[in-house]
Amino acid sequence: MIAYLGVDVGSVSTNIVVVDDDNNVLINLYLRTNGRPIETIKTGLKEAASMLDPEVRIAGAGTTGSGRYLAGVIIGADVIKNEITAHAVAASILVPDVQTVLEIGGQDSKIIIMRNGVVTDFAMNTVCAAGTGSFLDQQASRLNIQISDFGALALESNNQIRIAGRCTVFAESDMIHKQQMGHCIPDIVNGLCEALVRNYLNNVGKSKEILTPVVFQGGVAANLGIKAAFERELGIPITIPKYFNVMGAVGAAQLAKEEIQTTGETSFKGFAVTNMPYHTTSFECDGCSNACEVVEIYQENKVIGRWGNRCPKWDIV
Repeated sequence: MIAYLGVDVGSVSTNIVVVDDDNNVLINLYLRTNGRPIETIKTGLKEAASMLDPEVRIAGAGTTGSGRYLAGVIIGADVIKNEITAHAVAASILVPDVQTVLEIGGQDSKIIIMRNGVVTDFAMNTVCAAGTGSFLDQQASRLNIQISDFGALALESNNQIRIAGRCTVFAESDMIHKQQMGHCIPDIVNGLCEALVRNYLNNVGKSKEILTPVVFQGGVAANLGIKAAFERELGIPITIPKYFNVMGAVGAAQLAKEEIQTTGETSFKGFAVTNMPYHTTSFECDGCSNACEVVEIYQENKVIGRWGNRCPKWDIV
């Protein structure tokens, strides 16, 4: 059987999927990056290889996410694409008539507007944590509850309270104030969910035409309280796809499939790369006023990839 590998390396999670020629997901892994992307990629690939049927052959590989260049060099990716493209492709596969994609991860969030299967607009929030999963993680820790219980608690709320959500500092202060006023935990948790949704729509979704079908993906889509808050705020149903937390990797695998259909051959190095030693270094180029920070990755003692440079000076031919 022919299959395709997709790897999405983010600041919070590293996601790995294998899809077959009919876009069926054979394997999906969601791993915590923990600030060690190289080790996490290798661990994920080892686990994927152990789960894969020996008769399955990887015919192509793609990477996406903030660590897409690093992952691409390690595995020998056929295509390296940004998150917007990967998430849009994945959403259009699982919900073919999708018009709006809401994506919220641990450290950033994005909205993608699609019309007739084509991305027409998008926006990202990579600055403020108030509209991302880390915001909920921080507040869950302060409330001494598990983040996995957050959504269920929010759905138990019978009294809507408003918590300031423009900034994590203000939100935390306001949350403490609501606790001191005697509000119960479910109402406070629901208020935090609504605060995140307001922040997202006011910053990331500002001036965007949100039309159905709306697909909600990213790790935060596991939180049913956020889904319910979106539906109340927008007044429209929200769809959460089956593989909501690994959609970037699904899109990367599909993009690799399309690339191989054009080129006919893959650069994928195979799962043996998990046994290779890798390390990275960086330096600042003084060749011009750009002062680019160039990152190098070594396999043993050989430089196999560089990125961060704005000109071809440090490209590896």
